[in-house]
Amino acid sequence: MLVITAHPGDFVWRAAGAVALATQAGNRAVIACLSFGERGESARLWRQGHTLEEVKAVRREEGEKAAAVLGAEAIFYDAGDYPLTETPELIQSLVDLYRSVQPSVVLTHAPSDPYNIDHPVAGEIARKARILAQAPGVPGDGEVIGAPPVFCFEPHQPEVCDFRPDVLLDITPVWERKVAAMRILGAQGHLVEYYTDLGRRRGVQAKRNSGPNLGLPVDAYAEAYQRVYPQVTSELA
Repeated sequence: MLVITAHPGDFVWRAAGAVALATQAGNRAVIACLSFGERGESARLWRQGHTLEEVKAVRREEGEKAAAVLGAEAIFYDAGDYPLTETPELIQSLVDLYRSVQPSVVLTHAPSDPYNIDHPVAGEIARKARILAQAPGVPGDGEVIGAPPVFCFEPHQPEVCDFRPDVLLDITPVWERKVAAMRILGAQGHLVEYYTDLGRRRGVQAKRNSGPNLGLPVDAYAEAYQRVYPQVTSELA
């Protein structure tokens, strides 16, 4: 699995469950963070008086620790954020990464996010590099890749991003690992409660709408739907 995100927190909030499921099954997961989220997603650190390099160091450490909890590898490109900008060097680095990892599945940002300028750019870069990595005529290290499917993880505000999920993962077996990874991100600690609640609500939808297909007990529907905090947790893509 290859996960390409704009900032360190993105893979934790939106895809930590999917990553943990992959590694728990014995598969390799590599996370490429294009920036440290140092300017746009580290307000608490700036208010504490940290310098730019100090903010980057904190965000790198958080990302590395969160990835370790999930059993994944984290790579940081320090491409800058707010705005994240596509460059030939960044594209080439990702082409080389694709060819090195040879992913069977790719996770990245959706094409639209009116409240964060970096997320759509990161997704576009990820998809463009995937196409280039498939072409034998494009120079780079390693063998060309096949055509791994690309899934977009759920944005922070899916309704305003025109995001319509068509895949839902039952992440109940690794939910505690996702929570542990979320709690590492002190720079954005206020989001832990939000994404915990979101996972629980998605779990209600999983039980209610897809229970038989997921092997979940049908007689648990009504109980799960009525409970404020159901046990099944999910992520959408």
